[in-house]
Amino acid sequence: MAKSIATENLGATIMTGAVAGAAGGVAEIAWVALYAAMTGGKAAVIAQGVTTAAGVGALYPGAAAGAGVALHMMLSLTLGIALAVAVHRVTSIGPRTFSLAALAGIWCVNFFIILPLVSPAFTHLLPYAVSLTSKLLFGAAAGQVLAMQARRLPRGLAMVRARP
Repeated sequence: MAKSIATENLGATIMTGAVAGAAGGVAEIAWVALYAAMTGGKAAVIAQGVTTAAGVGALYPGAAAGAGVALHMMLSLTLGIALAVAVHRVTSIGPRTFSLAALAGIWCVNFFIILPLVSPAFTHLLPYAVSLTSKLLFGAAAGQVLAMQARRLPRGLAMVRARP
């Protein structure tokens, strides 16, 4: 049985979003690792902070850093998919601009509203400028993936032509 065009579009959007999220997540990890190496800090402390902020640190006490990276990447994939869906719906600005603006907004909400309530210590693991740069790098990487996909498929992001 042939898939409907809507199902193919959704599948392509999800796949593109997952790739965008993975690119953004890896960009953040690379930036934090670089910052830690340059300042003598430990990137593992940041990864452990992710598990603590998410409330799952107690579940993985011996592997908190690994669990933090895994959790970070799962959240990154989810965010990438959400970005892909949103970019597909918002056509007034390009995917790069949209992704950068969205990630700047997410950073503001996380660091000034959510994290101070659920994990105040996490907000102080990195200077604000470093954590904001991390989110903007996510936005740049994810936005680039979404822009490349939009160019590749001329009718817009995740517009898959119907198969005969």
